[in-house]
Amino acid sequence: MTYLMLLLGLAVLTGGAELLVRGASKLAAALGISPLVVGLTVVAYGTSTPELVVSIQSALSGQGSVALGNAVGSNIFNVLFILGTSALIVSLRVLPQLIRFDVPLMIVLSFAVLLLSIDGRLGRVDGVLFTAGLLAYTVWSIVAGRKEQAAAGIADVSKQESMTAKPGPKSIAIDGLLVVVGLGLLVLGSRWFVTNAVALASSLGVSEMVIGLTIVAAGTSLPEVATSVTAAIRGERDMAVGNVIGSNLFNILGVLGISSLVAADGVPVSESAFWIDLPVMIAVAVACLPIFFTGHLIARWEGGLFLAYYFGYTGYLVGTAMSADWARSWGLVMLGLVVPLTVITLAIGLVRNRSSRAQGVP
Repeated sequence: MTYLMLLLGLAVLTGGAELLVRGASKLAAALGISPLVVGLTVVAYGTSTPELVVSIQSALSGQGSVALGNAVGSNIFNVLFILGTSALIVSLRVLPQLIRFDVPLMIVLSFAVLLLSIDGRLGRVDGVLFTAGLLAYTVWSIVAGRKEQAAAGIADVSKQESMTAKPGPKSIAIDGLLVVVGLGLLVLGSRWFVTNAVALASSLGVSEMVIGLTIVAAGTSLPEVATSVTAAIRGERDMAVGNVIGSNLFNILGVLGISSLVAADGVPVSESAFWIDLPVMIAVAVACLPIFFTGHLIARWEGGLFLAYYFGYTGYLVGTAMSADWARSWGLVMLGLVVPLTVITLAIGLVRNRSSRAQGVP
């Protein structure tokens, strides 16, 4: 019954997110917001709503470790698994704006989570800072997106407005209803999912943090998987990347921020999370910069590298939870051999990319 309710909660979560994103995207388009901004904000926030609802529910229930593991695990899952899978389908294009601002911001915020966790928890003051940062980032994205559109001098703005910005009252009512129903399904699905995920963790003797980093994080990230993979298949490669980066920013600013606000004693940060999982999240964020910078795209081999790292990290988590002897050895191999080899490979790629540009090769 636990497994059935877990799957049912996951299905309701995914369905609710789909309705929410569909309705919110149409309403955002009606306001004349650019596609890139919609991808970084509306779509990214919408697909990350399961993480938000699940983490808030966990925080209110006194299961703060699930809330932290969900946010951190989702960020790791988004980059390594979703971008890895999408890049294997087709090489992903990375827009310059992401490299100039959004990815560096993701890196800075990842470090900020680690620094604010030195005292062993994310308190309400930390939550206020993150939540205020989310509001500021959203406003900046919308304003900057509109300025960029105006500077680009799009000739068919009036045509786009006639197609998207002038919906009738009936259309607006339907889109609004989709948003409301989607939110309701997310709340319902999150309760089923969190309750049964924790029950499953207890029966298997696995810590709440590990469950949050794996099952809950992957489950609540299914909307991002569907969105980015579908975008890659349809050739909308910038949307696939923008959705992931926007979702990661929302997970830190929104999910961790609001969870820290509503939790009675804040969100606890265990020693293992501080020394292992948060540094992994930072490393994943930092790895995006050289990969994105090289040719402004994510090649298939880099996507395969992301996927390999995700399965390696997940294997380490599962092995540690089961107290397997090989888990520690596997962790040392990853840190001592695989990671340095990857750094060298990326460095060589950057050097070659600079040399090609210097020689005028596109």
